[in-house]
Amino acid sequence: MNAVWRASVWVLLGGSLILALSLGIRHGFGLFLPPMSAEFGWGREVFAFAIALQNLIWGLTQPFTGALADRLGAMRVVVVGGVLYGLGLLLMGFADSPWSLSLSAGLLIGFGLSGTTFSIILGAVGRALPPEKRSMGMGIAAAAGSFGQFIMLPGTLGLIGWLGWSSALIALGLLVALIVPLAAMLRDRPLPVQAHEQSLGEALREASSHSGFWLLALGFFVCGFQVVFIGVHLPAYLVDQHLPAQVGTTVLALVGLFNIFGTYIAGWLGGRMSKPRLLTGLYLVRAVVIAAFIMTPLTVWSAYAFGIAMGLLWLSTVPLTNGTVATLFGVRNLSMLGGIVFLFHQIGAFLGGWLGGYLYDHTGSYDLVWQLSILLSLMAAALNWPVRERPVARLQAAGNAA
Repeated sequence: MNAVWRASVWVLLGGSLILALSLGIRHGFGLFLPPMSAEFGWGREVFAFAIALQNLIWGLTQPFTGALADRLGAMRVVVVGGVLYGLGLLLMGFADSPWSLSLSAGLLIGFGLSGTTFSIILGAVGRALPPEKRSMGMGIAAAAGSFGQFIMLPGTLGLIGWLGWSSALIALGLLVALIVPLAAMLRDRPLPVQAHEQSLGEALREASSHSGFWLLALGFFVCGFQVVFIGVHLPAYLVDQHLPAQVGTTVLALVGLFNIFGTYIAGWLGGRMSKPRLLTGLYLVRAVVIAAFIMTPLTVWSAYAFGIAMGLLWLSTVPLTNGTVATLFGVRNLSMLGGIVFLFHQIGAFLGGWLGGYLYDHTGSYDLVWQLSILLSLMAAALNWPVRERPVARLQAAGNAA
């Protein structure tokens, strides 16, 4: 038992380090919007579209990389993802046109993220840990991603100031290459094939016929819309409101710092309370926080308060959503099913990133997107409320037979 536990901790540690690097670097992309747009004379929509494309590619490929990880193990998928991520950052450093930016920041990094982030890592963690520790383990891994955001945001800003945006991206590409050796820590073993085991098609049919699966997916769409809109456009929004550029970086760093606590607490609570009900409460509080931010006078301190509040709510949805999927359908196909739910997150991310730039360029303001974010929060709260955290009949029958 001790050997099994040590192997589980090793997977959790490796997954946490990979998420810290992958998500920490990814959350700093918004810092490159002003210098790249200014140097090449682009409107904000050009950069926003590339990041939106990144999120869409990430989401579209996630079910497939998840299925590979379920069958072959996470390590191989993470190695390929790390190589593509690093190559995308290097080419982004040399991007000088909208198409080259979309190819590097959009296509390659999108593929890379699909192999190095939540669905792959949390699937490995879910398989490695016992059910009673699963939600907590997912919360710890997600919190590590937030710690990476807290560390990497000021680090990325420092690199841009020291080296310029192009060399900073090359340096980040070399840093993300560390994911490749770290993947050796994810020697998770896919669950052995059992007699009468579900095929991929059967798993997909089972999930697609379950209303809770689609309600979770639609709720996760809202999370993606909000976090990518805020992550990409908040620094520019604050500069538009005549606050120093450093404030935007500090706010996003505060989001990362307090998300460490938010995701850990969400994972802990998810092992003790109804995860769908927790998701409902989380989205309602998000609506209140965003409304308060845009309706009260903006100051440096109100911006910092917004960063702290959003940080507590930022990725808390991840362990709760993935944990609910694991409870409903088991962990055998968790990376694939979690990847499908995550696809909806990334469709929302595409719209949040692109729509922010599009509406700003056409209206000169982000007001409509902020208002839409509030309405979507209320919708997500309503969607998660009716989800019931009960295993499907197949798992209940297997439990009774055991």
